[in-house]
Amino acid sequence: MSDRDPQPVERQLPTEEARDLLALVRDIAQREIAPKAAEEEDAGRFPREVFTLLSESGLLGLPYDSEYGGGDQPYEVYLQVLEELAAARLTVGLGVSVHTLASYALATYGTKQQQVEHLPAMLGGGLLGAYCLSEPSSGSDAASLRTKAVRDDGGPSRASEAERGGGWVINGTKAWITHGGIADFYTVMARTGEDGPRGITAFLVPGDAPGLSGAAPEKKMGMKGSPTAQVHFDGVRVGDERRIGEEGQGFFIALSALDSGRLGIAACAIGLAQAALDEAVGYATQRRQFGRPIADFQGLRFMIADMATQIEAGRALYLAAARLRDAGKPFAKQAAMAKLHCTDAAMKVTTDAVQILGGYGYTADFPAERYMREAKVLQIVEGTNQIQRMVIARHVAGPETR
Repeated sequence: MSDRDPQPVERQLPTEEARDLLALVRDIAQREIAPKAAEEEDAGRFPREVFTLLSESGLLGLPYDSEYGGGDQPYEVYLQVLEELAAARLTVGLGVSVHTLASYALATYGTKQQQVEHLPAMLGGGLLGAYCLSEPSSGSDAASLRTKAVRDDGGPSRASEAERGGGWVINGTKAWITHGGIADFYTVMARTGEDGPRGITAFLVPGDAPGLSGAAPEKKMGMKGSPTAQVHFDGVRVGDERRIGEEGQGFFIALSALDSGRLGIAACAIGLAQAALDEAVGYATQRRQFGRPIADFQGLRFMIADMATQIEAGRALYLAAARLRDAGKPFAKQAAMAKLHCTDAAMKVTTDAVQILGGYGYTADFPAERYMREAKVLQIVEGTNQIQRMVIARHVAGPETR
């Protein structure tokens, strides 16, 4: 790793409070996250204590209402926090983004009673969430999911009077779940009616519910410290008070959550790309060949200029989408554009960083190879970049003709 300190990102923040918040995040990232990132990723260790610290610091519920333990921060600020965390370690930045995604349904579509009962613990009580939409046979075609929730009206065999008030029994398997098997709560999309998107309902399922289990984590090329696993639901019972929104509204809730979640992925991608650029510049200004730093050679200078430009463009794109969201305006097209551009840029920038470091870039002695491996997953999660292109094209050219 280069011993050259990276230059801090110049940020346009709306308030002094936001500037103080970013300073706090940078301090935590530099002291508690970055120094252990390489070792823990190599060992496949999930840093649960970091998420506990983030929760205690008020950083796990930033875009949500302070009445329920959130931070009352606009997305414009929250996403820049994610960027800083992801630059220190993608497992942490992406984990915060997923937790925010998992909290979205209840925070946005839950009843007042549900929010009072559950949100304080979810947003600031040390809990960690997971979002369950994808399945082994339904990834991009999420509307074809098969996990079922059927009505259960209770009966004399139930253990207590409280359980006899009616509820649901969930059976099925979810796949590619970040925090699968370790989450404290799961936002689950399950089929309660007809085939297709109108037959899906959202539920809030506690992580210790009987019948819920996580499979062994997937063995991945990157982000080894972030557990990704199938989650099995074998007769999991939940009361109707854990249904979020109306019956059949779940797919709409899921897509609405993903619009915001894609901005989180975009911000994480730019954080990762910024870390790769900083590493590449630090190396190129110190490594000498032919009697001078390799950063003096035009071929590398042009690569560095292109990397920096892609990062700045991506940051501007995700922030423009965030400001639309904060203003209550439609932002789905811009969110898809941000996710597409920022994750493609992260893949290109991290690949170029490896090239600039040459043989050293291909070794685990430097973080460039880890950044490159981690960048790939960002082009896949929360809607592949091919799906993003479909979404953008529908907004620009209209729906496909059949």
